[in-house]
Amino acid sequence: MDGVIRVHGLPLLFLLVPVVLDLALGREQVVLGLVAVSPLVAAPLAGRRATAAYGVVALLAAAVLGVYDRQYTDEALPAQAVRLAAVAVAGAVAVGVCALRLRREAELTRVSAEAASVRASLALGETLQRHLLGPPPIVPHLQSAARYLPAVRGTRVGGDWYDAFPAQDGATVLVIGDVAGHDPQAAAAMAEIRGMLRAVAVGVTSPAQVLTALDRVMAHPSAPTLATVVVATVTPTREGARLCWSNAGHPPPALVGADGSARLLERSPERLVGVAPGAPRTDAELALRPGDTLLLYTDGLVERRDGTLDQGTARLLDELAARAGTSLGDLCDGLLGAVTGAAPHDDVALLAVRVPAQPPGPAVGTQPSAPRQVSPIDLEGRRAL
Repeated sequence: MDGVIRVHGLPLLFLLVPVVLDLALGREQVVLGLVAVSPLVAAPLAGRRATAAYGVVALLAAAVLGVYDRQYTDEALPAQAVRLAAVAVAGAVAVGVCALRLRREAELTRVSAEAASVRASLALGETLQRHLLGPPPIVPHLQSAARYLPAVRGTRVGGDWYDAFPAQDGATVLVIGDVAGHDPQAAAAMAEIRGMLRAVAVGVTSPAQVLTALDRVMAHPSAPTLATVVVATVTPTREGARLCWSNAGHPPPALVGADGSARLLERSPERLVGVAPGAPRTDAELALRPGDTLLLYTDGLVERRDGTLDQGTARLLDELAARAGTSLGDLCDGLLGAVTGAAPHDDVALLAVRVPAQPPGPAVGTQPSAPRQVSPIDLEGRRAL
């Protein structure tokens, strides 16, 4: 009832008041043209049929009141014809305005429904990505932290991943990888490659051998997949740890020394995984000292639309050197905020490990800082603080 009054109250009022006023003022005062206001008032409130109905009723009322006001004589007929035409035009305009309003409301409803669907897809994508990445990687005898930041475009699900799992010889295997794409297909390919890498790593003694085995497995995939990977092993030693790694077309790892210096572990580039089975893979080794920090990352951390890859890499090294003394969790959060900005256009995955200052022992090994889906709003607020 309230809805009916709200929609039809004003149009009926502007229809009845001119009729009553014309009758009350007598034949000398002709105000019947005011009924044209009724359909114009109905246009933003009622539907198209109701608006048209008010236009027809207003025209009939003006015609009948013309008889009462003696507007069909030879002298008054031209003026009455103009009044009736004005009322008819007002009704037609009102119907047009009402149709335009309804069209815009329908478009707004459609856009709102699409926005709700997109929000639901984004939430589903983030949940899917978290489950695909799995629980926080634990690196025995080392401090560790991991982060994943989805891109602002697409479905917020993609092919970036990190992983860590124990090797047979007491070492820990570290993995960072990136499958091309920002859609569920890329996420599915990422999960498949991640699982295959874990499977082929069983019984393999070096990162290069892991990538070589992965090349063979990916030689005939069901769908062509482009992926870059860094596989590394970290073995505790009396002096700290021994790092061995192999790079399949991925951005080089970064090393922050205990003295605060930062550099890339660059080597001659090798092919992406699965592109050329049988192509040679090589290992590189490095001794890690207490306090050294190793950062594995995906290209979203250094690629920016407003700069070159070299500029992004230089910015990363500057930030690493500036944040060398911070905890790994703060280091990762700071990098995401300072290097990628609040709205990254590509996924970013980070895996950082640090050799503790004290010598490694059976009880050493810190629980990693839990990986989080970091939102651009969080990063912007963190920067403002």
